[in-house]
Amino acid sequence: MIKNVFVILMVFTVLIGCVQKEILDDVNLESGSAYDYVGGKIKGTALVPIYLPNKEVQNKTFSASSNLSRDFLRDVQRQSSDPLVTGSLKVVLFGESLAKENGILDLIDSFQRDPSIGAGLYLATAKGEAKDILEGQYGKRGNAIYLSNLIRHNMKNKDIPKTNLHRFLFDFNQLGKTPYLPELRKISKDQIEISGISFFRYGHVVDTIPASKMFYFKLLVDKYSRGTLKVTHKKERAAIESIRSKYKMQLSTKKPFTVNVKLKVNAILNEYSGKRVTPKDIKEIEKILQKNIEKECTLLTNRFQKKNIDPVGYGHFVKSKTRKFNFEKWKTDYPHLKVNIKANVMITESGVIE
Repeated sequence: MIKNVFVILMVFTVLIGCVQKEILDDVNLESGSAYDYVGGKIKGTALVPIYLPNKEVQNKTFSASSNLSRDFLRDVQRQSSDPLVTGSLKVVLFGESLAKENGILDLIDSFQRDPSIGAGLYLATAKGEAKDILEGQYGKRGNAIYLSNLIRHNMKNKDIPKTNLHRFLFDFNQLGKTPYLPELRKISKDQIEISGISFFRYGHVVDTIPASKMFYFKLLVDKYSRGTLKVTHKKERAAIESIRSKYKMQLSTKKPFTVNVKLKVNAILNEYSGKRVTPKDIKEIEKILQKNIEKECTLLTNRFQKKNIDPVGYGHFVKSKTRKFNFEKWKTDYPHLKVNIKANVMITESGVIE
């Protein structure tokens, strides 16, 4: 027994000695990256936070153009006074031209092969050039932390479905499922907004829905734990908050394929511009919300079918319910798939207005 313990300790000692040591003060930690397609080449930009004595963070960027992402990292090293390492990478942005024309699969492949990059890395597309977003000045803790917090907050509390490097790769490798990423847009030097959601086919962006449609898309693919929505009732405005939702699919027929989608939404009426809201008003608001949700989710589904993308995952769901499922045949069946969407909205409280 003692001999075995000694052998194990010796092995651990050897393995520890093989680990490459890096002192934080002697390296530049890349916290964000941006990739654009410029002049027939991939232009990469690395974001490195520089911590100043007054506790402020300076956003330093290094850029280089190359045909491969690995060449970009090699070229950028020649601009950095210290070794540039990716162990602190939080967010990666893909420029509009790159995502549409060149595609992002080669870049995604390099991220998943890098053991220093976590699967929880946030990915996003950019409206315009991604480099412009990294070179802004957002918050006091550095641009990468600001951007990653912006995405995380909107996934947890608002209208962005959960996604990251791991989920993107899972959806990409899943037959019958289309990957998607949030789209960022630079409003000013110090302000960024999430402007929509981009959908990919074979690594290329083929469609992007605006921010006004994101609420309905999230209902179809993710669960709301919190959320907000505004609705108009008899020329009065109402604010629906603390939205909680869940969805359920059911394969009703196979010839032809028909999928029923049930959306259950619970919420609180937190604000109402009228003098007083009655139980009758609440029931009417629930009906308005139900009709809006059913209409908008159906329009989104029709849009996805016309674009030949499936971010909701209808194909994956039908496959799980069908023996000897033929994906080649599904390619012609999907545009004609019948989807019935039924929403059940319940306002459980009327908040502070009563």
